[in-house]
Amino acid sequence: SVIAVSSGGPWGDWAWLEMCPKGSYASGVSFKVESPQGLMKDDPALNGVRLHCCYGEERSSESAAESQSGRWGSWTEARWCPHRGRLVSFALRVQAPQHGVLHDEVAATSARFACSDGQALEGPGSAWGQWGDWSPPCPRGVCGIGTRQESAQGLERDDTALNDLRLVCCQ
Repeated sequence: SVIAVSSGGPWGDWAWLEMCPKGSYASGVSFKVESPQGLMKDDPALNGVRLHCCYGEERSSESAAESQSGRWGSWTEARWCPHRGRLVSFALRVQAPQHGVLHDEVAATSARFACSDGQALEGPGSAWGQWGDWSPPCPRGVCGIGTRQESAQGLERDDTALNDLRLVCCQ
């Protein structure tokens, strides 16, 4: 099954679903974020999310699942659930559409992931926008990801990059 939130941004298209390798589950997450660019500049904010997949007690950044990501920003270090926990749900911080020539559309600005022990892992994204509700939980953990991305809009255009996420529950 797939879990989602209702607070995602409205732009872009859904990319492919990327799954953790068979028999593994997501226990960590990293974020691709572009820092604020300053007044009158374009801020795509959160550009991507990467799941770090584990087999049992093994923790490694070598096995990952990542759907499409925007081209701006850089990846953070992986953040891990404690005590060999699994990612089970998520929430997005999203800036609502600004609808104006002088306003910068940003869409998703940060994400939070809940671990099976109740701990939350939060990305370093910007403070713009509002946190939406948590997704329903995956009973056995998360094993895949899909993103809704707006492609690069070209020079002098407004880019939002990551707009929304879907997570795939382990079978």
